[in-house]
Amino acid sequence: MTSNRQAEANTATRSPHRTGPWDAAVGTLHEWDPTWARACVKMTTGPWAHEVMPRKLVELVSVALNAACTNLNPDGTRRHIRAALEAGATRDEILTVLKMASVMSIHSCSLGAPILLEEAKVAGVSSSKMQATATPACDKMKTVRQWNSAWDPFLELAPAWTDEFMATGAGIYGSGTFSPKDIELLSIAFDASYTHMYAPGTRRHIKGALKAGATMEEIMEVLKLCVVQGVQACNLGVPILADELERRRIGAEP
Repeated sequence: MTSNRQAEANTATRSPHRTGPWDAAVGTLHEWDPTWARACVKMTTGPWAHEVMPRKLVELVSVALNAACTNLNPDGTRRHIRAALEAGATRDEILTVLKMASVMSIHSCSLGAPILLEEAKVAGVSSSKMQATATPACDKMKTVRQWNSAWDPFLELAPAWTDEFMATGAGIYGSGTFSPKDIELLSIAFDASYTHMYAPGTRRHIKGALKAGATMEEIMEVLKLCVVQGVQACNLGVPILADELERRRIGAEP
């Protein structure tokens, strides 16, 4: 590596806030393709540099994107948990994000249950186990106007289980750990993530964020962080490529 490229790599690993989503792979990337690396690092570290949102929230959104059940990236999750703690996040705040990252899996039912009801009707099939069941958690959510009509199909199909799920979810979103605005911004990240792209939830939470006082710039910053998450392809692949090139080089030596 030349001294100039070494300097570029060193600069890339310093700021802003130690290059946001990047790990040590960015140094190798600067060695191999400095022009593209400079452009990509500038674009992807923007949310850390421009301070549209507090750094702590930027890191918590990044924890959400990495830990989401649709992603499960251990290196990125650790990187951003460490950075969130450095930025002042508490254990309970990070734990709440991880809980949210777990229950977003309900979208499997949001997608599948309506299709099941439609196809069962076409096939002339009905459930033999449907019966009246007490659903206090669901009833409470309806009373406080927190019920989402997208949940009706799986409430119909599995009322007892749906009530158990809602009791789990309500404990997270009603804990008061985050402001309503921050809850909505985190929820946008989960739903708009390129590993999920759940359009109904993205719209619902953008609407909720605007109602809670979020600016368009803040919401756009969350969407940028979803795009920034794409550099995990380089964080994963560049070290593997470097290792394999070195293995071939050693193997080719006499």
